[in-house]
This record gives sequence, C-alpha cells and structure tokens, in this order.
Amino acid sequence: MAPDRSTPFSPEASSSISPDEIQSEAATTSSSTLSHNPSTSSTTPLGHRTTTGDSSELSPEELCRSLNLDPELLNGKGDTDGPLGPIMPMSKVPESWASASTLNTSSGTREKLNQVELERDELRAKASERRRITEEQRAIAERLKRESGAAGLSATEAKLRVLQMKHDIRAAGAMTPRRSTVGLFKAVCSTDLLFLIDTTGSMAASIHAAKEQVKSIVNDIQIGFFNETEVRIAVVAYKDHSDKPNIQFLDFTPNADRVKLFISGLGATGGLDAPEDVLGGIRQALNASWQQQTRCIIHIADAPPHGNTLHNLGATADDYSTPGSEPHGLTHGPLLKQMIDLKINYALLRINGTTDRMAFTFFQEYVQGSSDCKLLKSNIYYSQACDIAASSRGSYRNSKQKAGPLFQEFELGTTFSALRHLVVKVVTTSASRTAVRLSASGSRTGKTNKMGITKNLKAIEEDEDDAEDSQMETIAPLWDTRSWFNETLKVEGFSPDIEVHGASTLEDMMAHDDNIMMGITELTLYKRSRPFAQGAMRIAAYARTAASANRFVVKSFKRGGKRLPHLAEDMRGQALCKAFALEFSALSGEEHSLDFIVTTCLKRKSGKASSDECLSLEPFIEGTYVKYNNNCGYVNEDDPQDMFNRAAQAFSHFTFERSKGQFLVSDLQGVGKLLTDPAIHTLDPDRFKLADTNLGKEGFKFFFSTHVCNALCHKLGLKSNASMIMSSKYEFRDNWPSMDETVCCANKLCGKIVHLASAKKSDQFPGYWCDTCFPQLSSSIQKWICVAPGPHHEFDMSEFFLESQGGSTQRRCPEHREKEVSITRTAKVSEFFADLQTRSTPGSPASSKKGEIVVSKAPIGSETYRKDGSETVVSVGCGSNIWARLKGLGKRKSTVFKK
Repeated sequence: MAPDRSTPFSPEASSSISPDEIQSEAATTSSSTLSHNPSTSSTTPLGHRTTTGDSSELSPEELCRSLNLDPELLNGKGDTDGPLGPIMPMSKVPESWASASTLNTSSGTREKLNQVELERDELRAKASERRRITEEQRAIAERLKRESGAAGLSATEAKLRVLQMKHDIRAAGAMTPRRSTVGLFKAVCSTDLLFLIDTTGSMAASIHAAKEQVKSIVNDIQIGFFNETEVRIAVVAYKDHSDKPNIQFLDFTPNADRVKLFISGLGATGGLDAPEDVLGGIRQALNASWQQQTRCIIHIADAPPHGNTLHNLGATADDYSTPGSEPHGLTHGPLLKQMIDLKINYALLRINGTTDRMAFTFFQEYVQGSSDCKLLKSNIYYSQACDIAASSRGSYRNSKQKAGPLFQEFELGTTFSALRHLVVKVVTTSASRTAVRLSASGSRTGKTNKMGITKNLKAIEEDEDDAEDSQMETIAPLWDTRSWFNETLKVEGFSPDIEVHGASTLEDMMAHDDNIMMGITELTLYKRSRPFAQGAMRIAAYARTAASANRFVVKSFKRGGKRLPHLAEDMRGQALCKAFALEFSALSGEEHSLDFIVTTCLKRKSGKASSDECLSLEPFIEGTYVKYNNNCGYVNEDDPQDMFNRAAQAFSHFTFERSKGQFLVSDLQGVGKLLTDPAIHTLDPDRFKLADTNLGKEGFKFFFSTHVCNALCHKLGLKSNASMIMSSKYEFRDNWPSMDETVCCANKLCGKIVHLASAKKSDQFPGYWCDTCFPQLSSSIQKWICVAPGPHHEFDMSEFFLESQGGSTQRRCPEHREKEVSITRTAKVSEFFADLQTRSTPGSPASSKKGEIVVSKAPIGSETYRKDGSETVVSVGCGSNIWARLKGLGKRKSTVFKK
C-alpha cells in the first residue's frame, strides 16, 4: 500500500510491516531511485531511502548533493523531504530492514547497480581527463606567455620602431643647422712658422741651407695646402751671452724674399763654451706676433742650453751649469709651459747627440698635454721616452686623447738636404693637430664664426676637455665570473642588419640612407660599474650579455651626450664603412683585408630614472690600439711598411674613388685589421649630418694634403689625387669587378666578415656564423612551443640565437616557417608583376624617368634608391629566381625595362 507521506517516520510505527512488503517496495522504487542518481542506494519501507555509495570516493556532502538533498541533514538539520519521501539516515535503519533489503535484492537490481558504478567511474575518468587537459592548457598558456616575452617584439612592432627611428633621425637632422666647415681648411692650415737657429761659429752650413731653401719651403707648404693658406715666417737667431748682438729677430711676415734677405745677413760667429743661449732665443720666440691657428717652431741646433739639467757635458764645459744662473735668470720650465699654452708645435732638427738631454727634457713637458710626442730612436733617452708615452695610453685605446701641441725630433744631419722636406712635414702634421683641436672645440661650444671655426680663437682657451677623470678599473677583467659584473642593465635599441653583401649592396647604401638597414635589439647586459678607459667625452666599461660568451665594451657619456638618433646615425655610418671594407678586402686580397666592428646603439628601458641615458655596445678587441690616420690629415708614419698601416691609408683613398668623390672614410684606428670609430666625410651636406666628424669637402682636402699613394693604391688602380682637389676636375676608375657574395656573421652583435666558403651554417638556426659564434648556438638549447595552427608541438630554440637576433625571432617551427615562406613567395610574385606594370606606365609617380623601371636581384618587393642627375631612380627587387630568368639580364646586377 502507498505510504502516508504526511506522517512522520518513527521506528515504532513500522514494526507491523512484513519483509515481503519491504522487498516489494524496494523493487518498485529501485528504478526511479537509480535513475535519479548514479550512486547506489537501498530503500526502506514506505519509500524511505538510505544511501550506500562508496564513502571512500565520495564524501557525505557530495552524496547529498548528487541526490538533490540538503547536506545539513548530516547535522540533523535541513529539509528532511527527499524526492521519495522523508529521509532516514542509514544509522537509524533497523538491522532487520537492512538485512531483509540486502538478502532479497533481485539479481537484475544488482546488475543495474553494477552498470551505474561503471557509468560513474567513466564519468569520473572523463572529469579527471578534462581536469588534466585544462591544466595542460593552462601550463601551455603560461609557457607561451613566457616565450612571447622572451621572443621580444613582433615583426610589425619591430618594423614600426625602425620606421620611428628613421623619422627621429630625419627630424633631428632637420633641427640641426647645417654644420658650416667652409674655410676650416684654410683657417687651420694657415701657418705661423718660426725658425729658431743657433748662429754660432759651427752653424754656418745650417744658415746657408735655411737661406737657400726658405722660398722653396714656403712654396711647398702653399702647394701642399692647395694654395688656400697664408704662410708667415719669422726668424730668431741666437748666440751666447758673450756675443754682441746676442739675439737677432725678424717678426712674422708673408714675404719670403724678406726672410731670405734677413737670413743672408746672419753670420756664424761667437760661442765660447759648449752650451748656447737657447733659453734666450725661446723667450724671444714667445714674444713674436703669433696669429695663425697652426704655430710651429723649427729649432736647428748643434748645442744644448746652459744648465746641468739640460745636457751631459759636465760642469767644466758650462759657464752657467747651475739652472737659473744665466744673466737673464731663465729656466726651461716656465718657458715650455708658455709654449704649450700658446699651442706652439715644436720640432728639433737634430744634428748631433749633444742635444739629446735637452730634447728629452722638453719631451717630458710636452707629453703631459699631448698624446703624440716622440723622440728619435738614435736619442739615448728613446726607451725612457717610450715608457712615459705608453703610460699615458691604455691598452684598449688611447686613454683620454689630448689634442695638445706636438713635440717631434727629426734627424737633420750635417748636409741639411732634408731641411725642406722636414719643415713641410712638421707644418702639415701640426696643421692636422690644430684641426683636431678646433673641430673638437667647435662641436662642444656650437659657436662658430663665418669661417666655421670657434668664435673664441685664442688657442690658449681651446682645451679639449677639463672634466675630472673618472676612477679607472685597475684589475684585469674577470670575463668568466658573472658576479664580477656588478651592474645589470635592461636595454633596447638598434643594431645594423646586413648579413649577405651582394653585387649591388654598396651601391644601394651609398645611394640613400634608408638602404642601410637596421633592426631592433633588446638585451640584458651585465656591466662593470667602474670604467677601464676614457676619452674626452665618454667612458668605456667591460660588459657581457646574458646569453653569450662574447666580450663587449659599453660606452656611455660622462655628462649629457648624444641622443639615440645621433648614435643610430653613427651606427649606420659604421655599417657603410663595413660595406666599403667588404669590397676593399675582396679586391686587395686577404693580406690587406680590413673589417669594422659592429656598434649597437642602446638606451635603458623606460620606467627607470635614467631611461634617457644612451649607450653604445661594441665587441671588445684584445690588443694595442693603433691610430692609422685621422679626419684632419694625420698619417701614422711610425711603421710605414706595416701591412695594416698601408692598407688603412689605401682604404681611405679607395672609399673616395669607389664612391666617385661622394664619400671619404678616415680616422682609422683599431687592432690589426679590425677597425672602429671611423669618420665619414660626405660631398652631400645632408648625408650623415648628425656626425660631428663629418667635415665634408674640407675633409677631402685634409686627407689629400698629406696622403701619398702606396703600392696598394696603385694595385687598385686609384686615379684621384691631390691635384684634382685644386682643379676640381676629377678622374675615377670606371669599372669595378664583380665580387663574390660575402657574408657577415648572423649574430647582430658580432657581424664579423666571413667568407662564404668558410662560413658555418646550422640546420636549425638560419644565417651564416663565424667560428666564435657558431658553437654557442647549441650551448643554450630550450624547447619552445610552435604557435602555428594545429596540434601543439615543440621545436628547439637557442637562447644565444634569440639574443643574437636582437631578442626578436620566429615562434614557428622550421617546417611551418618553410610552408609560410612558400606561400608568401607565391603571393609576392603576383604582387611584383602587378607593381611592375604600374611602374612602367609613363607619368606614374612610381616610375623612374621616361617611363623606365629598374629591376634588381633584391628580395621581392624591396626598393632601393639612387641618384641619376636630378632624378631619383627606384630599383624594385624581383627576387633571385625571377631575376635570373628575366631576358637580357645575364650577369648584370640590374637592368632597365622600357614600356
């Protein structure tokens, strides 16, 4: 019978119900109970249920919820009405009922219960699988997020940053007034030349040589400076204290005949003891009317001054052996200081060894303010002088270059036949040093007069740098100890982006700045906080990157300094120099090959207090730096036969010839064939406008005023020379042989020139690699997830490779990348021919003159620019495969198609 669901359950009321009724009720309600919940259950009389699920797998609360019951029933609270009536906890069911229910349950019910348990287990397995998949997807999402951060910017973001930097460079150039260098060469090379001559009895031959050669000397100087300069000459003739007159003086005059007449009146007489009144002669020279920027004293003497600190003759040979005991009371220290303050370059033309100690003492005074002082090897103090000079220079490069006046000693001998050559050499070398000083001063103050040089023309006030020295690193770098680098920098910026140098690469880069490619870079740097070297404006510190074993140098400005657009333009200029070096090395041979290190311009990432600080990063070069030439006519003649010295001089000439007078690269320095920090002079005043060292046409004059072609210049067939500078009529070599493709190391922070035949290649990581970088590709392999559509799968990624590409790289596996390249190439071919048809239409804005189009071997869709008279010709890349098939191209690097 049906139970009374309104009657509360009580054990006493149920005592009259028989076991058969219990079994019947169980059979009747089992199906509805089982369909309600997959957990097993047994039913009490009158529809009361007790749950008998496996409590080891489901908690009581879960069982209640699975049966749509209130879990508070477990605490004796809550709603006691279930779907089949009032609920009775299992603990309150009489044992006779439970036993009866268990004993009388039908086999069909047990089968259903077993089926329910199977279904429950299956649901649990599916839920567990869903949880596992969810966890895997969450882990993949987190990993992709991490890898996305490690992979840096997307290709689109990187391209936008490069475009923004190009815009910033143009904007900075537009805001920078055109740097006027017109007249700089004349102002620098106009010379005040004073002959300081001992005219005692032993010097008759020197007086005669000076008289006979003075007009030729003036003429040679003027021709050497393209007849643009004014040369004034003065003469101070001195004897000894007992002679009358003791001093004879002719002040500065441009009239060479007047100078010759004055020298003719000098007599070689007098002189009792061995020393002479040299100091009296120097005092008179200091009182001359010095005016020009380049100032030289040519001292011709065969005897030292009085004073035992200036000679080794002994007290008996000197009537005034105690310093300061001469009648005029002079000592050498204050006189030399005044000479240095007046920026007077001093050259001693040595006749014999009695002047060696004087030369060495003068050298010691000059070397404190000048980085370029030297004695003759025949001087007995030569070794000591070398040690003193070396102590003022760093092994990395000259530490704090000082543009003070020069001190030089030359061997004149007793014939005086070399007098003319030596005087001209002294003047040209001195003019170069003056140009360094004036250009540095002008770039600091920004104040120029109508001739393009500093308004403040007093040389005494044109010191290169008066900043206090930074405290230098004193120990050798611990490159392999990460903790030694005690400063961590998160930086971002730009690096040059040239890997393969083809037949038209140099032409394209010379044609337009936008053809000098660059890419973005994001790095973590570990830097030594204390610098190891310094210059006038910057300091250099040892550094390492996070994923590379390569050694680097970080340069930063002492104060203020250049902004990122200026550094980026300097970086692109050095990339152009590297392109010149690639062709030069291919033409001159391995013995004379040169290379330029890669520079990367950086700034601290935003969010830092010093985020505006700009830095440059370049490879550390082990060895002693050598200055081969500078941008103002200096030429290193310490070892003219050194192969790299000869190559450097020829390379500067080659860049002028190869560019047909558009560029000249100078200021070459480095270790062996590896060079850095060059200067580029440009004919176009708007090219490399932000570079302080770009002197334009004046830079061309400085170079050719001192350049003498060597065997390598002749081997390369270079035709341009100094006479063409004077006439402005140039002749250049027309044909340059095609060179094989040369590559640079794919590591953007390395970029070393590598011959294609010897370059290393990896199946996993694209590009060509040098011997140093290639092994590092496999030193830091990690598994990355391919982000291409389809099932998730992994591929190998190298932390070194990621860093070498500036932190931006593909996140697809090689197989997917290859598929995408094929699809993209097909699409670009179609776009190319459509664009080709548009460009060939006369009058089209994109057409070159007369409806012509220029097709090159460059990548499909790329564009380069070159000047053709007043027209800008656009060269459109069609890709190597199409280029090879186009009729009429042959082996030419480009061709012109008419409509």
